[in-house]
Amino acid sequence: MEGAVRLFAGEFSQSTLTVPGEDEKSVAWVVTPFSAYCRQVFLAGALVEVQEQGDMLSFRVADPTGGFDLVCGGKNTPLAESIHKIPLPSFVSVSGRAQLYRREGKAVPTIRPDQVHVIDRLIRDQWVITTANSTLARLELVHCALKGTCTDSRILQVCSYYSLTVKELGELAAMVAGALSGVRPSQETDDAKQADPREMIREYIRTASGPRGVAVEEILEMAAMRAISKEAVLTTIESLIVEDECYQPQKGYVKPL
Repeated sequence: MEGAVRLFAGEFSQSTLTVPGEDEKSVAWVVTPFSAYCRQVFLAGALVEVQEQGDMLSFRVADPTGGFDLVCGGKNTPLAESIHKIPLPSFVSVSGRAQLYRREGKAVPTIRPDQVHVIDRLIRDQWVITTANSTLARLELVHCALKGTCTDSRILQVCSYYSLTVKELGELAAMVAGALSGVRPSQETDDAKQADPREMIREYIRTASGPRGVAVEEILEMAAMRAISKEAVLTTIESLIVEDECYQPQKGYVKPL
């Protein structure tokens, strides 16, 4: 199973490179200037704009570094209708497919969403922290490539195509630091700890799973007793799936990997 990539809009928006998939049936990767090979992506931010363009629905999700442009096919589909019902601005999480097309000779990176969920500020901040960690890990590999100590052909291809410099790595590191500066300090209270569902849900999936895993409805019931919203639970499960922490052996069930 291929996990979804987490990256900031400020990096994704600079992408101009695509790399073909493994065979004719595989989807191409959108490759960012700092070595993120993207097919499936998982992002979070504020839904700030929704527009209809013919039969298409376009919308914009802003994170602390910029904005993701998303395009949804069919303005009357259930997904498009659910997006229309979300008040602006609202924090949302999105899982979808990265794509890049050319318009008037310019590369335009976009996301075609599969799922969109309303989330709260706490979950958005968790996404910022996790995305910052994965971004900095990629920057370290690129830095090694620039020093000649990395032999990963995919990273070397990125460095060559984008003509990367140490200065540009520093600029992205500063962007990551700026994103982290907007994260609210965690509150050392029981209520605040209880408001964070991620570790609780991950542990519950691990301990309660049987041969078929554990039913999503069972997780929802457990979370409801702890005053955790259904939306927060579903978003957390989705995040755990795209990060390969767990998977769906059948509809309505999840199981740890």
